[in-house]
Amino acid sequence: MDRLDITIHVPRLEYNDLVRNTEQEPSVIIRQRVEAARLIQHKRLQSFGLYANAQMEHKHIKKLCKLTPASIDILKQAFIKMNLSARGYDRIIKVAQTIADLSGIVQIEATHIAEAIQFRNDFQTISRK
Repeated sequence: MDRLDITIHVPRLEYNDLVRNTEQEPSVIIRQRVEAARLIQHKRLQSFGLYANAQMEHKHIKKLCKLTPASIDILKQAFIKMNLSARGYDRIIKVAQTIADLSGIVQIEATHIAEAIQFRNDFQTISRK
């Protein structure tokens, strides 16, 4: 589990979901957001010879990832309740930093940590079934 950054369960689509006429975010908009996040990461990491958050080691995380007090509290609770290893702890922060980058937000907020934890929990829940 500690070697996986993100796991997402994608349930089978129902027929009504396929034919529903709802507006979806266009791929071009998603691509722009991803490209902007990659640029943010490149600027933040280039002095270390890195290009993506996934490459960060603990020393980079401590130096570069700015967590709000609320995000620190959630991370601490998760560390205790989920019995996280140091690797698991770091991976949650790296995913949360990527989520913040995609939102164009400098600090890692509580919602970013919670979403990163949820990505991790999806796999644990599914693998126990």
